Amino acid sequence: MNYQKFAEYSPCDYVGAIKRENFMDAGVKELWLEIPRIAGPVFTVNMVPGDNLALHKAIYEAPKGSIIVAQTNSMDYAVSGGNVCAIAQGLGIAGFVIDGVVRDIGEVKEMKFPIFGRGVHPMPGTKKAILPLNTPIVAGGIAVNPGDIIVADEEGVAVIPKNRAEEVYEATKIKMEKEAEMGLEKWAENHRKNIESFYK
Repeated sequence: MNYQKFAEYSPCDYVGAIKRENFMDAGVKELWLEIPRIAGPVFTVNMVPGDNLALHKAIYEAPKGSIIVAQTNSMDYAVSGGNVCAIAQGLGIAGFVIDGVVRDIGEVKEMKFPIFGRGVHPMPGTKKAILPLNTPIVAGGIAVNPGDIIVADEEGVAVIPKNRAEEVYEATKIKMEKEAEMGLEKWAENHRKNIESFYK
């Protein structure tokens, strides 16, 4: 599958083709400004609170082009830093989506590694807990499954179910092409009529 085509559209554009349960909550956002849009298949990580071993193992197990999505179950310990992001980038990982906190964000921004999360914290966790990788998780308040497709940018994080990926892409493409043909002037005219209809 050509995963990069999903990056043609922003998470905002996928609204309609997918519903609220396919968008992570607003707490999961870009962790450095002017972050590029990323799209790719999900490789999931579930973690013991305060322990980052599973994420560090995942960077060596996830296929090239994957986006690692982590359910950290904690806001008290950073699960990745600059060196881990550098290794992941070198291995072809497209980015991280972390339901939790990370560190060394200045280094990460400098290397331009796309990372989304809830924030930053200087304290790293331990490396002791061995957990299975690439299993169903909950991140950003929604279900995320291995092989789903992430589209993430400054507008948020969309999770497209893998079994509906082509259908969602085609529906979004058709919608955006229609909007482009309509142009702002016609859209504004339709918008005003629609809003005024509520007040009649």
